[in-house]
Amino acid sequence: MKRTTISLLATATALVAITGFASLTAPEDTDPATAAAAPARLPVERSSLLCPAPSSSELAETAYTSVTPATKGGTGETGKAELTPPSGILTAPGDDPKKKAAQKAAAEKPLIALKAPGKPVAAEASGGDAPALIGTASGRLAPGWTAQQTTTVEAGGARGVLGMSCTPPDTEFWFPGASTAKERQDYIHLTNPDDTPAIVDIELYGKEGELKTMLTEGIPVSAGSSFPILLSTLTSEVTPDVTVHVTTRTGRIGAAVRTAEESVGVDWLTAAADPASRQVLPGIPADATSVRLVVFAPGDNDADLKIELAGPGGRFVPSGGESLHVKSGMTASLELRDVTKGEAGSLIVGPTPGTRATPVVAALRVVRGKGDKQEVAFIPATVPVGERASVADNRAEGGTLSLTAPGAAAEVTVTASAGTEGGEPVSKTYALKAGATLAVAPPAPAGLKGSYGLTVETESGGPVYASRSLVLPEDGIAMFTVQTLPDDRGTVAVPEAEQDLSVLDD
Repeated sequence: MKRTTISLLATATALVAITGFASLTAPEDTDPATAAAAPARLPVERSSLLCPAPSSSELAETAYTSVTPATKGGTGETGKAELTPPSGILTAPGDDPKKKAAQKAAAEKPLIALKAPGKPVAAEASGGDAPALIGTASGRLAPGWTAQQTTTVEAGGARGVLGMSCTPPDTEFWFPGASTAKERQDYIHLTNPDDTPAIVDIELYGKEGELKTMLTEGIPVSAGSSFPILLSTLTSEVTPDVTVHVTTRTGRIGAAVRTAEESVGVDWLTAAADPASRQVLPGIPADATSVRLVVFAPGDNDADLKIELAGPGGRFVPSGGESLHVKSGMTASLELRDVTKGEAGSLIVGPTPGTRATPVVAALRVVRGKGDKQEVAFIPATVPVGERASVADNRAEGGTLSLTAPGAAAEVTVTASAGTEGGEPVSKTYALKAGATLAVAPPAPAGLKGSYGLTVETESGGPVYASRSLVLPEDGIAMFTVQTLPDDRGTVAVPEAEQDLSVLDD
């Protein structure tokens, strides 16, 4: 990776300026009675979300849903939360200029605009021309704002359900579970929400290490633009399991991988949690017929991993999948087949006892059904729910909420918002056993009309990990998609600070 370095002199100067403005260090007296109070947590005042173009199929039907939780609302009485097509070029170079012009005109009007917390809104789009969306929320609509795009394609090579929670922009992404195999068509979608260009590098890693690639360094992503890149055009190496690493040299972007597997199905592969020595992948469906774990070790050390399944009764080591050795800089995979054996569960990946704790990234490829009735989805490793997490586009039927407490027991409250077309919010509290996964049909609003949002809040106990699966059957195929529920970062720590210019004295 090529990155602009910051000189030590500039860093020191910045630190002096910051320290001169506010002294945030604790005093030498560490007596609890005199120690500084813990930083207060306040609602964020602004948040951003990015949704990639949902599908290239003319048979695609896409539902968009957006909601801000009513609990612990934002600042002030006003605010807005809108999802709007980007104003820049939305498609790859060489596409029809008339199509680009039409999309640019459409960018002047939001597709979705929220009015109040706890009241979700929805919109629809048909065909393969639906654009990417760039969203910004402010004021009382910013804390916990979430949006979902769910696309159904009933026939053709892209048949299946593609679902994803729209993601905030960032500067680095990991995608274990991608592929350049002949039966796969994987596109990495890059979206720039800002008014300045972004420069992106893409690295691909297979089972033997980094793949030889072309045109992957210094990729320009124009301001307010979004486009897909077919991964198999970036390398001549055909590899079934690939880890994609996306970083920015300048700017920030949204990134997601849209996968299509011949005779199996389609879905989005969203970014996995940052490298860590222990990863949790929640919500493997009870009727999964094939589960494959894909892991990458980005550091200088190999990883020896213990694989455990957290089922309804607790944690255990699945037969035939006890461990996995991952070499440094390489992608490894493990076939777990029908590991859940009819009971929903979550996978826990951590260091084998007595070995080095080595950071890894991980994701699951999950298949339901057999023969020509298969459908695929992906479950990336995720971070805990934390204080609160939300997911949009929940339906009256076909949803499963998976809650996992891999360590200590915990208690969570799940709140269903009002529906997009009517209904009253309801809440329910769940007690989670240590090391177990609880899979439930989520609560639904009383008198539900339309779709609704779900919010999970940790009340007590250890960390909780969660995901929501959405099943939309079609022609005997259990089409489905899975979204994880990471902490919504709806609050930010604001330390108490006071002016202290004495640090500038000689």
